[in-house]
Amino acid sequence: MELLLGTLFGIFLSYFGFSFFYKKKDYEKTEKQSVVLIEKIKSVCKLISVEGDFAEIYHYENTKNRFLNIISSKKKAILLINAKVHVGFDLSQIQLESNKDKKEIILTHFPEPKVLTVETEVKYYDKVDGFFNKFNATDLTELNKESKKFIIEKIPESGLLNSAKKEALDTILMIEKLLETSGWKLNYSQLVLPNSETNKLN
Repeated sequence: MELLLGTLFGIFLSYFGFSFFYKKKDYEKTEKQSVVLIEKIKSVCKLISVEGDFAEIYHYENTKNRFLNIISSKKKAILLINAKVHVGFDLSQIQLESNKDKKEIILTHFPEPKVLTVETEVKYYDKVDGFFNKFNATDLTELNKESKKFIIEKIPESGLLNSAKKEALDTILMIEKLLETSGWKLNYSQLVLPNSETNKLN
């Protein structure tokens, strides 16, 4: 009888020992998988970028007065600004969590699009020096800065930011499909989006 009890107790311990081992192993596998999936999502988000080309004309004038404002001297120029703009997202602001029990990735925050780079090429036309008000190297440097600022001010009305938002929305939907193939799901119920975009997700 004692031998039988000892045998049953040994089987009992062995069963729970193996069960605990495999559960722990499965949990570690799930945890590792969630980390890999989050890194893959961030890698996909790196690809979200919208490019736009700008061609703008900028008129510049500067007048200086001398001799008690009796005599004035004007310098002026017409600038043709060609620019290439990239709009994307700050990936450090993407907030992702994982629920290993439910096998879901929770997207809690997706940043607003922002201007990543602005590359400008400036050509000068009709550049006219004043008699005592001439263009110098400092003027040209400042004009290049003004040209870049001028382009940045044009970006909101260009539609680039809205295009980047659409790209982000399409990417979220693509990520959802990718997770489903791995047996996981994407939970974006906590993600705050404009109504029009929320309707597309539902």
